[in-house]
Amino acid sequence: MKKLFILSLSALTLFSCGGSTQNQNSPAEKTEAKTPGNPTQSQNDDDDQGCDRSFVRDNIKKFGECKNVAITKSNGDLMLYGRNGYAVNECCPSDLTETIKKLNSNNELIDDVQLTENGAWLVIYGDNGIIWNNIPSSLENKIKEYNSNGEVINSITFNDSGDWIIITDERYCTSDADATDWLNNGEKQYGELWAACLTDDGMVAVYEKGYQFTGNVPSNLKSALQKTSINVYRLKIAGTAWFFADSDGNYEYEM
Repeated sequence: MKKLFILSLSALTLFSCGGSTQNQNSPAEKTEAKTPGNPTQSQNDDDDQGCDRSFVRDNIKKFGECKNVAITKSNGDLMLYGRNGYAVNECCPSDLTETIKKLNSNNELIDDVQLTENGAWLVIYGDNGIIWNNIPSSLENKIKEYNSNGEVINSITFNDSGDWIIITDERYCTSDADATDWLNNGEKQYGELWAACLTDDGMVAVYEKGYQFTGNVPSNLKSALQKTSINVYRLKIAGTAWFFADSDGNYEYEM
């Protein structure tokens, strides 16, 4: 069982970096896939079930598996399964939906999707692929820097305030020195940083042997992380809803 460490948001001030836009048809070259699976069929738009959170729950039950999700309070939800299977509801940004459809049609592995309340999004896919739209300019620059150095990017999380965290095979970087110090202190206590999740008012860091929390994080998520035997690799939060999974197909959620 991993240990938990909780820090109040007042003890950590994240830095807003501003935003910028890259066309979604202009991917940067990036990341090695971490959760390959078998090719699967996609969810058809005709099966959209509106914007209720039950959409994700129902499709997890329908396909009997889920490796990742993107969830928001008001801007749509989606789930991923298998190699490139997906189910996306009608409230997701249309350009994100079309990007996922195209990746599925090309039989690309879809590894992770990030989506914010204001509609900024990012997709990690295939072998060294990232596509994004309206992410912070400082994050864009860091992605390009890591790609030019041939670094494998394992995860990226960001919010609508311009805060971000990027984790590679070799290091992690954030939009603010205070956040980096906070992650460094956690790494000293709990080992290697595996994953992180940023919302507009909270943050969770997942380490090899423990967790750190700051700000508004659901109490039942903290309890679930304390009890789980899953080696958490993906973590998403939207309000009181949450999802986490490992890289072997195991997951837990509350939606």
